[in-house]
Amino acid sequence: MGTERALVLGGGGLAGIAWQTGILYGLAEAGAEVTEADLVVGTSAGSTVAAQLGSGLPLAELFERQVDPARQNEELTPTGVSLEELMLTMAKLAEETLDPVQRHRRIGELALAATTPPEAARRAVIEARLPKHEWPSWPLSVVAVDVHTGEHVVFDRDSGVQLVDAVAASCAVPGVWPPVTIGASRYMDGGVRAFTNVDLAEDYRRVLVIAPLAEPGFADQLAELTGRVEVIAPDADSLAAFGTEVLDPAVRTPAALAGRAQGQRAAAPINALWS
Repeated sequence: MGTERALVLGGGGLAGIAWQTGILYGLAEAGAEVTEADLVVGTSAGSTVAAQLGSGLPLAELFERQVDPARQNEELTPTGVSLEELMLTMAKLAEETLDPVQRHRRIGELALAATTPPEAARRAVIEARLPKHEWPSWPLSVVAVDVHTGEHVVFDRDSGVQLVDAVAASCAVPGVWPPVTIGASRYMDGGVRAFTNVDLAEDYRRVLVIAPLAEPGFADQLAELTGRVEVIAPDADSLAAFGTEVLDPAVRTPAALAGRAQGQRAAAPINALWS
């Protein structure tokens, strides 16, 4: 396995899935095809996008599945806490608990205690999102967090975990969706550790990070990388398309369209990095 190019796809709810798909499509349309990498790191929404890339469907098809309401998969409507409430809770815990693993355990307790849709119903949604349920042939790392230990885990094709379960775990937003049972453990959203988990690409010489959501300490995380790095974060038009609730299924069409347009505009430096 090479250590030249890493693609890092971050968390951001349904808006993040649609926007990142649009970004990748817009980049490709403008001559910056970045889906061939020596490593893809997917966290939460990013794990869905990465798994969809591994399906073999062309980017144009994946984009249409986000932008065309007739082709969008059915999603559950969140009934628990909003993502904004969750981020406020996580920020409060960060002030109260300096040790990140202990903080993750406390978030895990909240996730286990929350009233959410049944685990089986949520898994069915993830299953429907993915056109193919086998791990891709190229290296994909999917990040989740153990609700009991607070430690993060990286699932890949050698982990013995089904792709649908790995993605469901990485997307299990605490307080909104149920933790995912894998073996004797239960797992929650990899974004609890970090929205992008860019440190998993620290050995790579060229890294493209697509980050739907801003988070405290992101600049410090990027500073730890030793290779060349480019970051695509939502511009003003994309942020407007996200609206106020990135978990709302209605955001998919505007977020995908905004991502495509932004990807086309951002292609030149990305092409210089990748090629």
